[in-house]
Amino acid sequence: MAELAVEHLSLRFGGLVVLEDVSFLVERGELFALIGPNGSGKTSVLNCISGIYRGSGVVRFRNTDIARRAPHEIARLGIARTFQHIELFPQMSVLDNLLAGRHARIRTNPVAEMLFLRSVRRAEIIDMVELDRHRHVAVGSLPFGLQKIVGFARALALEPSIMLLDEPSAGLNREEREDLARFVLRIKHELSMTMIWIEHDMQMIADLADRVHVLDYGRTIAQGAPDAVLADRNVMAAYLGSEALANSPASR
Repeated sequence: MAELAVEHLSLRFGGLVVLEDVSFLVERGELFALIGPNGSGKTSVLNCISGIYRGSGVVRFRNTDIARRAPHEIARLGIARTFQHIELFPQMSVLDNLLAGRHARIRTNPVAEMLFLRSVRRAEIIDMVELDRHRHVAVGSLPFGLQKIVGFARALALEPSIMLLDEPSAGLNREEREDLARFVLRIKHELSMTMIWIEHDMQMIADLADRVHVLDYGRTIAQGAPDAVLADRNVMAAYLGSEALANSPASR
């Protein structure tokens, strides 16, 4: 059984067609990349899965249709996400931002939560993304790259079954991207985490993704293994434009 099934998902705002008949399955433990040019509908897919937008079609988490559920109900089921624009609480510490992400999963004594005892520390996952030395630092004072990692960690602190990653590497330098890739692989292999990952760095896609699904103007144009999809002429044309592709060395 697939961990997540999206079936015939469509989304319109008035006369504007944002998504049209998008379908895919994501297997448990899979790193599933969702790519496409700017404006192709990638974030809209995540918004439909997480309950921010309501389109037509079916979004099924295991055996539960979640297409009409509220965002907080979907989060409680075990689906967490990051955002393109970090969306943290800048005046709060790293620890407090992570605890905000844990509100639906707090199982320990409230006093232990406040004191951040060892049992809670393990649950917080803070060490996994190497933020321990920044735990009491206000997020707004951290460099942008570290803020992106805090956003990633906050989603992870929910202990989700599925993480929706919306361009987590955007704005990061090479070293920060390498750190992010290491954290993504760590949670995939150590936690068997299922991830749906929007990304523009094609080298990261080729190196890390199990499968790739490509959108263009809200429609599916390719899906499959990274090497095959990234070499697909329809995909290259979507990114480069048909005329540029025709004049590229690869087409001669």
